[in-house]
Amino acid sequence: MSKLIAVLGCVVVASVVTPLAAQTYPERPIKIIVAYPPGGPTDTIARVATAGLDRELHQAVIIENVAGAGGRIGARDVARAAPDGYTLLIGGTNDNSITPVLYKNLDYNPAKDFVPVAALATDSNAIVVNPSLLVHTLAELADFSKANPGKVTSGATAGIAPHLLLELLRARMGADMTFVPYKGAAPALADILGDHIQVNASAKSVLLPLIQSGKLRALAVSSAKRWPELPDVPTLHESGLDGFPSVLWFTLMAPAATPPDIVARLNEAVNAHLLSKESRDAIAKIGLETHVLAPEALAQKFVEEAKLWEAVVHESGVHVE
Repeated sequence: MSKLIAVLGCVVVASVVTPLAAQTYPERPIKIIVAYPPGGPTDTIARVATAGLDRELHQAVIIENVAGAGGRIGARDVARAAPDGYTLLIGGTNDNSITPVLYKNLDYNPAKDFVPVAALATDSNAIVVNPSLLVHTLAELADFSKANPGKVTSGATAGIAPHLLLELLRARMGADMTFVPYKGAAPALADILGDHIQVNASAKSVLLPLIQSGKLRALAVSSAKRWPELPDVPTLHESGLDGFPSVLWFTLMAPAATPPDIVARLNEAVNAHLLSKESRDAIAKIGLETHVLAPEALAQKFVEEAKLWEAVVHESGVHVE
């Protein structure tokens, strides 16, 4: 009987620890991993969307860049982190919908090793060229590249949405371009601005000011409608390149075993922060939209999106190591 009482006592203690821990959470700074280099879309959105989140949580929120392998190194680190709410990931479309489709031998499982916490913002892609390349449409780019084989070089972060967009352009329109893989959007943008590559695809959050200043020329955007800031730039659909998903989701993720009470606390804090005028204005300034979603809705969205990206991967013929 004494053994039974001892066992029951352990069960009761275990059932109480998690709620009590959640009630006092957070008790120390929270680290958010960005799995890409500084200056890219994920990093930009992470810093803009979480600026001021410390006031909601009453603790410091620290952004740490752990770049490499198309976001897989940083994501794996978070998947293996203690599920206590103190190590989180800026995930979304690239890490949670594309990676599991594209990479078949991952040493972690994005669908099982993470739990969605909150949506941050949605973004979209564009295909841009260095102004030295005298083309103004996707059709002109494809024709020029075919007439000048080996002369056009494209580049983007390998294994994520911009890479798939460039490869879909090659597969669908026959563009003859040599692809150069990069660890992140920022180094790829540095090279297209320096005319070391001629074509790039990346997200609105980092491309818009470069396009508006004339440093890059946009040929098409992936959104369902034209960007309000660039009314003369057509969509992919208008340019004859259908089938590419229009939206990129950026979300906050936690290790899968994170207690539901902590996930709920984070979701509440992030949503309250995103609904503030300060946050909405900051995100709108880089041309994006905020979204307030429950974790369950985000999990379902990743499943639905993976099916769309699987079709793009198949048609584009992308193979990565």
